[in-house]
Amino acid sequence: MSDSGRWAHMRNAGVIAALVSAVLFGVTTPIAKGLLSGTQPLLIAGLLYLGSGIGVTALRLIQDRGWSATGLRRGDWPWLALTTLVGGIIAPALLMLGLARADAADASLLLNLEVVFTAVLAWLVFKEPANSRVVLGLVAILAGGLILVWPARFATDRSLPALSLIVAACLCWALDNNLTRKVSASDARVLAAIKGLIAGVTNTVLAFFLGAALPPLPHVLATLLIGFLGYGLSLVLFIVALRQLGAARTGAYFATAPFIGAAAAMLLYAQSGDGAFWLAAACMGVGVWLHVTEDHVHEHLHRPLSHSHPHTHDEHHRHEHAGSDGDEPHTHEHVHGWLHHRHAHFPDIHHRHGHDHG
Repeated sequence: MSDSGRWAHMRNAGVIAALVSAVLFGVTTPIAKGLLSGTQPLLIAGLLYLGSGIGVTALRLIQDRGWSATGLRRGDWPWLALTTLVGGIIAPALLMLGLARADAADASLLLNLEVVFTAVLAWLVFKEPANSRVVLGLVAILAGGLILVWPARFATDRSLPALSLIVAACLCWALDNNLTRKVSASDARVLAAIKGLIAGVTNTVLAFFLGAALPPLPHVLATLLIGFLGYGLSLVLFIVALRQLGAARTGAYFATAPFIGAAAAMLLYAQSGDGAFWLAAACMGVGVWLHVTEDHVHEHLHRPLSHSHPHTHDEHHRHEHAGSDGDEPHTHEHVHGWLHHRHAHFPDIHHRHGHDHG
């Protein structure tokens, strides 16, 4: 496969992973809505994350036919700990505290800020490149999200402190998205499992400390299963997309989740889409098209880099093995040397270089 063909394949794989992640998370929202009845929201958040951690751990044990090493390096653990704290513990707690006092329509509108914060942090703080096409695509996707929830408008009795908590949760998740990019080369299942288990146990214990009562067993099992699908598998695919596309582009694709959730609710409750729904669909379609058809090409320099991830021997992986190369793709610690060339690429794990242009 040529270098351009390989890049296109990686791009398409990242796009598909991001969109399927959005589908899983988006469909989870209307399904999980019924789980909140009569149960403390913080406990539901904890059980969802716990289901994520337990489910992904079980999946990894089945796929690997037993327990295997995490493959995480010493330098990965601080980043993983920080993402778990910010995105798995603090952000859900802030959201639940805000939802307890804010109107649901307000929260739906404000949650769209996550994609904006993710992109801004990626571009300004983490120096991820973006051109006008990427920015326009992000604006179109965000516009679709705003159109989708705007008919509900803001509640008249909104509380500024409650809304501020929701905005803070969005900022935490945006920081989480960018920090996770730092360890996205690692096994996505390991990252999702550890994050889910720690965040799930922490939020569940906190909920019990605050007086929550455990709901009936069928309710608990349903919540755990939904957490595995909508949080666990969704996070695994999100990390895979981060590896291939970078934080801003992955966040933009994931921003289609509210639209997907609305579409799922229409199917579940036999509702028909209004004009706002189809206008939002058009905006998001244009935004996704602008991102998918992006052609980012320039001369760039690869600096020495050592990491471990699934790979095949291509232009970026010209290293020797102590023994047989084995089947491809394969995973092991490997070193990249200096490399200067020109080809189409995204800000994936091998292309996190500076730019002198947009």
